[in-house]
Amino acid sequence: MTRRANYARCTFQQHLGPDEDSLDVPWAEFSGDSTDPVTFEVPTDVPAEPYVEMQVYDVDAFTHEICLNDEPLSGFDIAPGSGWQYWMDTVGADQLHAGANTLQFERDRDSDDAFVVGTAIVHWKEPAE
Repeated sequence: MTRRANYARCTFQQHLGPDEDSLDVPWAEFSGDSTDPVTFEVPTDVPAEPYVEMQVYDVDAFTHEICLNDEPLSGFDIAPGSGWQYWMDTVGADQLHAGANTLQFERDRDSDDAFVVGTAIVHWKEPAE
């Protein structure tokens, strides 16, 4: 079977943190402990080899979560780094499905870390027509 790559871009531009003053980023919307969920469409019943790439700003802890369809991804989701970082995480084959899917970032509430989620891109392969 021949496959082609496909993707969905999810724009957040949201500041996660314990309070609005936890990070000086007036260009990002303060969202508290989780971003708004972003909905995207997958046009195939058999998405293969999915992964998510993200732009994140000023992450200090490994313990934050990325949730796909309300289920956290396994392992460490976001690596710490100062300034803007670009990070990739794999997605379980059963976590992505045909139709509407949601992506959301959750801050570890036990941490005093504050960071920004910029844009994320969910990738998958699908049968070529």
